[in-house]
Amino acid sequence: MPYEPVDTRIPTLGVPKVDSPIPIESMHTRHGQEVKTTFVEDREGVLVYDTWDYLAQLQSLDEALCFEMAGPRAKIYFDPSKVHCAIVTCGGLCPGTNDVIRAIVLELHYLYGVRHIFGVRYGFQGFIPRYHHDLMKLTPEIVANIHTFGGTILSSSRGPQDVGEIVDALERLNIHVLFLIGGDGTLRAADRICDEIHQRQLQISVVAIPKTIDNDIPFVYRSFGFDTAVEVATDAIRAAHTEALGAPNGVGLVKLMGRYSGFIAANATLALREVNFVLIPESDFDIDGKHGLLARLESRLQERDHAVIVVAEGAGQKYFKEEDLPRDPSGNIKPGDIGLYLQERIKEYFQSKSKEINLKYIDPSYLIRSMPANYNDRIYCGFLGQNAVHAGMTGRTAMLVTRWHRHYVHVPIKATMGQRKELHLDSPLWRSVLESTGQPPLINH
Repeated sequence: MPYEPVDTRIPTLGVPKVDSPIPIESMHTRHGQEVKTTFVEDREGVLVYDTWDYLAQLQSLDEALCFEMAGPRAKIYFDPSKVHCAIVTCGGLCPGTNDVIRAIVLELHYLYGVRHIFGVRYGFQGFIPRYHHDLMKLTPEIVANIHTFGGTILSSSRGPQDVGEIVDALERLNIHVLFLIGGDGTLRAADRICDEIHQRQLQISVVAIPKTIDNDIPFVYRSFGFDTAVEVATDAIRAAHTEALGAPNGVGLVKLMGRYSGFIAANATLALREVNFVLIPESDFDIDGKHGLLARLESRLQERDHAVIVVAEGAGQKYFKEEDLPRDPSGNIKPGDIGLYLQERIKEYFQSKSKEINLKYIDPSYLIRSMPANYNDRIYCGFLGQNAVHAGMTGRTAMLVTRWHRHYVHVPIKATMGQRKELHLDSPLWRSVLESTGQPPLINH
């Protein structure tokens, strides 16, 4: 595999000179051994690429690309008694967003003693005066139970806002650390905000927590909310399978999220293993023809009398004309509705052959987006929020916090720009999907 060079350096606002208020504690194991909690050293890192063939081509380990290890430092940049922090959530809803907000507030308040924490309402709109959105004062009492609810207590919005006006607002509000929770579009905006802050020579730290259910951000092993999304998607597949079994020639068709990547569809399929066809953006397929989906589906119904199809929303986009597709408020092209398209094509195909089928179409997207996080995502969100605070208080900026090779790390925002993480068709994950489903090739050669 190619190993792309990555600039892993994290920008900082200056040299941290303030002693961290986090105490060093001494504990004893059951064998009487003394153990002390320690701070993370700046020299500690995690390999970007950890394969043997990558390490073998290095002249020395000093050449190895490493992400900076996340965690508390002995020295911090901001004085906790004077620092002002803000949190903003952007883009679509995602399970776990409230958990991240809660973790940030509790860490700032109890670990660092920060008392000036504000929530920016309705995404980047909250910075723009003409929208008249008030700030929300965030305290431990306000966020105490928000993790039990879906969505975000700060609300959200889509669409670009003027970067100059956003930075004007940060200056006007005397914000020192901005925590951004959002996906690919938010990270692009964060990159521009950081550039504007740098040009104005302001001492404002910007720390992002990546939010995308699709799990398609590079150098992010797993985005929060993904685990919950797969769990709820599995329930939808189970319902589709039950419906398919409940009638002659029953077909359950489930459309899942995944505009550019098929990770949810693949993982949900493996979680239940009742699926016969999985269609994802990374894998091309034909609908018509001897080896197309319709002919394969007909063979499946002849053999087993029922079938379940899972399709990611970004699959099969070659069947739509780009000029006919709408754009979202951020300017991104919305994918054509492949679920409804397949529903109509399947019905037309079997009607033309005078064959009865019973097709049930399920789209659980908004149900998934609005769910509270499951326990696994809640734990993950807690770590992300805590490590984001550690990074922000040390004056690190233009970075995001994530997990990589089982460790929490700092990744420069610029390292994630201009690319997307995709499901590789030669990976063990996709190979397992094909083995589980028995799905044959769906291309006419």
